[in-house]
Amino acid sequence: MQQGIPNDKNQRPVLKKQVYRTWVEIDRRAFRHNLRVIKQHAPDATIIAVVKADAYGHGIQEVVTAISKQVNYFAVASLEEALIIEAIDHTHPIMLLSAALPSEYSAIAEHGFIPTISSYEEARRFAKVAPVGALIHFKINTGMGRLGAFYETAEKTLKKICRLPLTIQSISTHLPSADSDLGYTRQQIRLFRKTMIPLLALAPHAEIHFLNSAGLLRFPQEAHETVRLGLLLYGVAPLPRFQKLLRPAMTWKATICFIHKLPKGSTVSYGRTYCAPRDIRVAILPVGYGDGYPRQVSGNGAFVLIQGKRAPILGRVTMDQIVVDVTSIANVKVGDEAVLIGKQGKHEITATELAAKANTISWHLFTGITNRVHRCYHG
Repeated sequence: MQQGIPNDKNQRPVLKKQVYRTWVEIDRRAFRHNLRVIKQHAPDATIIAVVKADAYGHGIQEVVTAISKQVNYFAVASLEEALIIEAIDHTHPIMLLSAALPSEYSAIAEHGFIPTISSYEEARRFAKVAPVGALIHFKINTGMGRLGAFYETAEKTLKKICRLPLTIQSISTHLPSADSDLGYTRQQIRLFRKTMIPLLALAPHAEIHFLNSAGLLRFPQEAHETVRLGLLLYGVAPLPRFQKLLRPAMTWKATICFIHKLPKGSTVSYGRTYCAPRDIRVAILPVGYGDGYPRQVSGNGAFVLIQGKRAPILGRVTMDQIVVDVTSIANVKVGDEAVLIGKQGKHEITATELAAKANTISWHLFTGITNRVHRCYHG
């Protein structure tokens, strides 16, 4: 098992796998498999791979290297992330999806990154420091309410931007509810298509992208231009019925460090929220919210897998440890592996399941895994 080093924060002494307290195993083959599935849904589309937030916690260096031959662009949130990718891969254009700070425009222009522009004022500031013909990505707000020129004034804004010595590389919008509100998303797509008619007269060579992961699964008939994908790359389907097509890239594990018996009436963890209804046997796992394991699952019926069986988490998740009930699992011993996310035997705990127990989402779960958790790569 290779120890990955996606960036400086992971440069630490490399230990043998069997002595890790907690670690994630990331399968490079899964990324490539998921991209093949994506291309089945969008065979003619240009692919923008979203690798922000350290590739959703999977390790930006490893992910970029694994998928570079299958994608057309990389997209990140910040200048710092773009510089990391540039040091890994010189062949792909890099798009910044978040608004840049004015102080960052010079570096963005110098390195040839593609900034997201939502207003004439942003474009004017960028044009002052950018070479003639520098690429920009123009965004339209059709319902996300975050970035983007309002669709009612998008044509007027783009007309002004087109007077500047810049090149409109792409025009996009964002779908906030493609996984949950089919009617609204259909309406949003129709609105965007209508808005694009005069905009393409102004920028006829601009690429169009609005489908995110959920959008691609829900509206594959719209995937004939450019698609902008994140969660699907990592093997998690925002629409559960498609999960069987994908391979989750990440498995999260921990090593049992202590086992003991608790008599009936014993309480567990802070707040004493769990009281043993009978004599039980518990295992301690050296992982907690300090590693990114969500404290919010406490008392919500979360499990880990040990010897291919589900073991319930007892009491509150603490910073460095969790307590699990192994009474019904024979021959559990110190040093055994427990799976927090992933498969073991016939059972699986998906990122979606664990996130739901924490009342959050898979994106949040992945990006919250801290650098205390070793990243190990294979495939």
